[in-house]
Amino acid sequence: MPKVRIPTPLRQYASGESEVEVGGGTAGEALGNLVETHPDLKQHLYTGDSKLRSFVNVYKGDEDIRYLDGQDTDVADGDELSIIPSIAGGSVGRCR
Repeated sequence: MPKVRIPTPLRQYASGESEVEVGGGTAGEALGNLVETHPDLKQHLYTGDSKLRSFVNVYKGDEDIRYLDGQDTDVADGDELSIIPSIAGGSVGRCR
């Protein structure tokens, strides 16, 4: 089964787990199975119309799935998907 790595800020919605093994032949199926098992994650990963949120990046190994086949990216036993939320910065202060 593929594994999904859960980032620290989202672990509270995944029973504290850092990795979850899920079934699925594609990244989308794996993520769907993840939120089926841990429904509290859904609002943090998906929009109201069930699209992956724009600030949620998903990597298969070292590759962003957006540059592969998106949620149709094939996954197999032993593959690892990582959820990486984008980090937005605030304003940059002046150096003195």
